[in-house]
Amino acid sequence: MTWSASHKSVLVVAPTWPGYARPGFGAPNGVAPEGSGIVYPIGSSAGSYILTAAHVVAKAERIEIILPDGARHDAELHGLDIRRDIAVLRVKASLSPITLADSAPVVGEHVCALVNAFGLGVSLTCGVTSATARQNIGFNEIEDFIQTDAAINPGASGGALVRADGALVGMVSAIFTKEADIDAGVNFAVSLSLIEQSLLEMRNNGVTF
Repeated sequence: MTWSASHKSVLVVAPTWPGYARPGFGAPNGVAPEGSGIVYPIGSSAGSYILTAAHVVAKAERIEIILPDGARHDAELHGLDIRRDIAVLRVKASLSPITLADSAPVVGEHVCALVNAFGLGVSLTCGVTSATARQNIGFNEIEDFIQTDAAINPGASGGALVRADGALVGMVSAIFTKEADIDAGVNFAVSLSLIEQSLLEMRNNGVTF
């Protein structure tokens, strides 16, 4: 149920980095060439909004999204929150938004990550909620992370952390590791409450949805 309920709302985000003619090449050190994105239920105008990690797209010269059926669409950077590592993209296409969870996950709860690991396309990994309300980890200026042991690897940033029914509880943001950018079982997703806080701040600063 997790996959069927949510996979159509999770996309590949393919930025074109400065100095490169096409997406998927030339990312800065510590950043995967591709990332992930979540079709988010905001706005009532034509088109769709996609949530992703700010570090995936902040320096991109062009951004494409790739749908589950392989279709590609150009996306524009619509809102950016560097302090929380959250970005909002907009596309003209009408896409299927993910369902938002009505409560935060609890420690020990089963969760799954739908992510574009290593640029291979969106796939599913599962684990548990290891901790909630993690702050002062050092990734972002403002933090409220859900920690999970679901496998997270480069390319996963911007992907969806969902509960068993496919409802979104957070956006994958960071891997905690000291020596290499590989999964070590200590992974972090921006909480849904922090996402909503970021979107409210964007609106207050003049970004329209």
